[in-house]
Amino acid sequence: FLFLKLENKTKGQLQKQICRVVLDHFEKQYTAELGNAWNSVRDVLTSPLCWQHSILLNRFSSCPELENSLCVQGYHPAFQGGLPYLPAAFKCYIRRTPERFPAQKHQAGKLKEYYLLNAASLLPVLALEVKDGENVLDLCAAPGGKSVAILQCACPGRFHCNEYDDLRARWLEETIESFIPEPLINLIMVSKLDGRHIGDLKPELYDKVLVDTPCSNDRSWLFSSDIHQATLRLIQRKELSYLQFQLLR
Repeated sequence: FLFLKLENKTKGQLQKQICRVVLDHFEKQYTAELGNAWNSVRDVLTSPLCWQHSILLNRFSSCPELENSLCVQGYHPAFQGGLPYLPAAFKCYIRRTPERFPAQKHQAGKLKEYYLLNAASLLPVLALEVKDGENVLDLCAAPGGKSVAILQCACPGRFHCNEYDDLRARWLEETIESFIPEPLINLIMVSKLDGRHIGDLKPELYDKVLVDTPCSNDRSWLFSSDIHQATLRLIQRKELSYLQFQLLR
């Protein structure tokens, strides 16, 4: 049954249509910026099966059967020895043959067992080396994967998850509700502040700050079904670098 679900999802991905407007824009921009390297980058961007997704286990809803099943299916730990910071409770799996694992649906009052995300997204979390009791700010937190990952590593004394966009903030709240139990969830503050001003509002309050600034999200827009929205997004992405600079200053 699980194999059939995966197979159906894979077929659905293969049927995605590339938005020609976006691809043409990328051809011009990235050929100039990357030169010959753009050819291999384009191959990955246009092939969803090449995107390496990982499975981050939720330590608050541990399931030994799931971990054993992953090993049987050829998954292995994404991060192994040699890293300066790798908490024992932090468990993430990938497999050499790219494949999408079925996502779990949100169910009120029930914790999910795992979170699906790109393995590279976890590197900033590990680099932060969060310790129990530290005050942590996730400045641009939605959809919440890195916030969940931080809580797999440690229990901050104060954890502030911020997301300025209303829709994404609701997504963030749902993610936290799906992965974090009481009473820990009561120690998490979710806000919708303009991240450019938090440093002035709360100077020197946080020990660690994670800033995953808004990005162009090229992979998603490349498969956009709305040409008008895709064109508008291409115009808006030109302003992202200035916003990123303001958030990081």
